[in-house]
Amino acid sequence: MFISKSKYIRGWQCVKNLWLKCYRPELEEQDPGLEMVFKNGTMVGELARDLFPGGVLIQFTPDLFEMAARTKAAMDSGEEAVYEAAFVHGDLAVICDILVKSGDGYDIYEVKSTTDLKEVLCVDAAYQHYVLAEAGIRVNRAHVVHLNGDYVRQGELDLDNLFCVCDVTDYAYEIRPEIEAGIRMMRKALKSKKEPEQDIGLHCHSPYECGFWSYCTKHLPVPCVFDITGMRKRKQYRLYGEGCFAFEDLIDSHLTGIQLLQVEAELHGAEEINTKGILESIGGFSYPLYFLDFETYMQPVPPFDGLRPYEQIPFQYSVHFFESGDGELQHREFLAKEGADPRRALAERLVRDVPAGVCVVAYNMTFEKMVLRNLANRFPDLAPHLMSIHDNLQDLMAPFKKGYYYNRDMQGSYSLKYVLPALIPDDPELDYAGLDVRNGSEAMDAFASLHERTPEEVEAIRAALLSYCRLDTLAMVRIWEKLRDMAG
Repeated sequence: MFISKSKYIRGWQCVKNLWLKCYRPELEEQDPGLEMVFKNGTMVGELARDLFPGGVLIQFTPDLFEMAARTKAAMDSGEEAVYEAAFVHGDLAVICDILVKSGDGYDIYEVKSTTDLKEVLCVDAAYQHYVLAEAGIRVNRAHVVHLNGDYVRQGELDLDNLFCVCDVTDYAYEIRPEIEAGIRMMRKALKSKKEPEQDIGLHCHSPYECGFWSYCTKHLPVPCVFDITGMRKRKQYRLYGEGCFAFEDLIDSHLTGIQLLQVEAELHGAEEINTKGILESIGGFSYPLYFLDFETYMQPVPPFDGLRPYEQIPFQYSVHFFESGDGELQHREFLAKEGADPRRALAERLVRDVPAGVCVVAYNMTFEKMVLRNLANRFPDLAPHLMSIHDNLQDLMAPFKKGYYYNRDMQGSYSLKYVLPALIPDDPELDYAGLDVRNGSEAMDAFASLHERTPEEVEAIRAALLSYCRLDTLAMVRIWEKLRDMAG
């Protein structure tokens, strides 16, 4: 069994994580966003090769010995750069993103799609440095290549500014004893058929959220201290260490605000309805009344001018609105053409669909305000109207975030997807489960790859995106009506 760099990082985070991955992988819960993370990593990794053009690519195969042999052949033939270079030394194995000839040795470059230099990335590169050195390869320098979060695209991509190249060679030598000790510890653990004894702790969440969390917390009641909303991880683990697991243990643990509401609602079924607070939150809503929701996507490599890596790109919105208190509910919507910059078309349509000066309602308006500010900065001719929408936004999340309404079905959350079924249960008109696109992450992924689909797929996905976004603003309308009735 090889200790690859991914397995080493698992063991570096938690040796139990590594053991479970090797012997009980079926227990791991997969992050639904992991596929997009891998896709982004592949995109950035392939682009970074152009920093060292003309190299040879070692095609991936599960047979690491074959990959290592082809890597050696490429190096022996004098290739200046080798992409996905593989090395095996005993039970240690690594695949280097980029290997570049440097004098009488080589430099290694570990490419990541993040925008900052995290410790785990340095450890990753240091482990590669160690394995190559042990395999007899002279490594001159080790680097981490990551995206520059401050880069703004203007015209063709400027790779020298898009990427940050960080030399971590000194760090690799500094932690070499730790790497050797870690390898010995991992070997010992993997030789045993007995699961390592390791309690949960902050390491379960850093540098990555552990997929074995449910398995490792099966001894805890449901719900438990780790389900308390808004509580810092350090406090949760302090309470856990003191034996405060169940909600019954937490009443006297200095809970505040919505945390206390959550515990009392779970224990006693209490429902909090603060009519004065609700009225205070929604009393400023006035007619004409517009409910607005944006959908956005983001790319690690900015696809259009004026964008930074991972900047939110709005591609869709839905608007439900009442012109007056006795008016009919009306609806407008926009979904951009796939494969093109959607921002200008969306902004132009938005200023036609939402008049300046009207009351606009969003759920968690911080997001909508960010989108509107970015559009206004990008299109100065539309800025006055866009900023009028921005300045007249009201937040429908406020009464839930402030604890003016709470019931146990909200499970400590005030997000729309929890509040809606808690406040208005079993309404088929408001059922997300029957949609083909059910949340913002799915909408983001669907639109980002829409230009790669067949015409038939495009038609079906566009219909699904429209249905999802339309339901978001309809849900806001129904929540507002419910709150209005509560507040009298």
